[in-house]
Amino acid sequence: MVCHNVDKKIVGPAFKEVAKKYAADKTAEAKLVTKVMKGGSGSWGAIAMPANPQVSEAEAKTLVKWVLSLK
Repeated sequence: MVCHNVDKKIVGPAFKEVAKKYAADKTAEAKLVTKVMKGGSGSWGAIAMPANPQVSEAEAKTLVKWVLSLK
């Protein structure tokens, strides 16, 4: 919760904004799981999301499913 918040931008986008952006994307879960684990850049601006190698794939899937469920 240092970089993201449920409903307001901190360093990265609010989780609700992520859910909104990917709502119609059937491949969003797989893309976001990879991004959580390996990091990435360009989707939300110039600031890169760092990799999180300590997060297992199962943990990343749980987190991403929760984020995508937000309204």
